[in-house]
Amino acid sequence: MLEKREIGRMEGSSSRESGLMKSFSLAIRSILTGCSNEEFLKAFSRFSRPEQELLRRLYIQVVASLHLRIENEFHDLCSQLQVGSILDAAEQLVEEQTLDPLFLDKSNVMDVSSSLSNAKEEEIQYLSVILQKAEEQNRTTRDRIELIKAANKDVPRAKIL
Repeated sequence: MLEKREIGRMEGSSSRESGLMKSFSLAIRSILTGCSNEEFLKAFSRFSRPEQELLRRLYIQVVASLHLRIENEFHDLCSQLQVGSILDAAEQLVEEQTLDPLFLDKSNVMDVSSSLSNAKEEEIQYLSVILQKAEEQNRTTRDRIELIKAANKDVPRAKIL
């Protein structure tokens, strides 16, 4: 059972942290109280009934004390490591990711980026080839124009009177 000071320490913590503390407490309780009264009496069957009861009360006190010490150590360790703030940050990240409709597709962002880059490179190469062809056609056209101009200079013009 949690003492009042333990409950008070958990009140200021996040719901994730208090859940962690409660889960740890339940786990410790089940581990430390794993011995039933019948098993205990069976283990100390050579003792008299009053001695068995005394040993059982002593055992319960030791287990309760050990339980409290372990819980306190765990809580102190969680405080030192700032488990509450870490759990809060993780919870916030999870919440942000669930609210982000693109998050599920973010694993594919690199694939999409790579595909887009490849497509753009292919488009650039295609346009470069078209540009080279257009420049070649322009040179051919200029050369023909120059030939026609040169041919026209050589032909005498008839005077129209």
